[in-house]
Amino acid sequence: MLSTPDPVTPEPYNHTQYCQWPCKCPKTPPTCPPGVSLIMDGCDCCRACAKQVGEVCNEKENCDHHRGLYCDYSADKPRYEKGVCAYLPGTGCEHKGVIFRNGQSFQPNCKYQCVCVNGAIGCVSLCNESQPPRVWCQNPRRVKIPGRCCEQWICDESRRGRKTAPRHTMAALSSVKDDWHKNCVTQTTSWSPCSKTCGRGVSLRITNSNKQCKMVKESRLCNIRPCKVDITKHIKPGKKCLNVYREEKPHNFTISGCTSTNTYWPKYCGVCIDERCCIPYKSKTVEVDFQCPNGSGFSWQVMWINACFCNLSCKNPNDIFTDLEQYHDKGEVGN
Repeated sequence: MLSTPDPVTPEPYNHTQYCQWPCKCPKTPPTCPPGVSLIMDGCDCCRACAKQVGEVCNEKENCDHHRGLYCDYSADKPRYEKGVCAYLPGTGCEHKGVIFRNGQSFQPNCKYQCVCVNGAIGCVSLCNESQPPRVWCQNPRRVKIPGRCCEQWICDESRRGRKTAPRHTMAALSSVKDDWHKNCVTQTTSWSPCSKTCGRGVSLRITNSNKQCKMVKESRLCNIRPCKVDITKHIKPGKKCLNVYREEKPHNFTISGCTSTNTYWPKYCGVCIDERCCIPYKSKTVEVDFQCPNGSGFSWQVMWINACFCNLSCKNPNDIFTDLEQYHDKGEVGN
């Protein structure tokens, strides 16, 4: 008589107890790095810095839900105790018939690096490290070089103008050259144009201004103009444009159900009733702190518009790359 084999029983294991009661919290909450949310831990005991994408998470150490992250336990089967913070599926993006998932980076061509952020596409130019030699060249011109993706600035000496650089300019160029001999040369791209022409969008840049001297991607919120306000009603009689629009009184910013701890009175770019378009001319980046109903908090970098100008250089709103051409007369105030 054949004996039936004993059923295979799963190997027993002890469940790790991450939460301890009663709660024991430090007298002062931790100080989180810039951009990292201060949230209530998974034990609902203490405030803690939220885990970021790629970091280990568990039932106590939560991921930063304000940045669309969740704890993915799929690799810890069958225990499902430790996970890795990953982006929620969110809303994907479509560009030229190709669908990109939320949080996915892609390079549509050799000139731009883009990322999908919950339905909005933000891009940074990979070619904006070159600046026109306006200090000493009266006729700078950008030309296409065979075998290279990005155009390069040259001084058009065929026209009348200074052909040699002043001494103070050569000294400045020499000091820049000396900086390359240091361990780390700080490189930061300009902020990309806002991903939306009205309402909240996202703007990106790439920088290695950190202790690791590592190229990282930074993002900031931006709002060029409100979508639900008819700004044309505020244009003065006899005028065709309103460069800057401002609401009647200050207000709080809101995001993900959380409210800014301070009130703000931001400027927005206006509109024209002719063929001209209004875009930011001077801006800076400010850090805005938010407080949530459950007591948690976080901060976001936000674009702060100082001035706008209106001209005939209106780009195709369906072309997300045309606005990335640099306006060398405009720039950031501060950072």
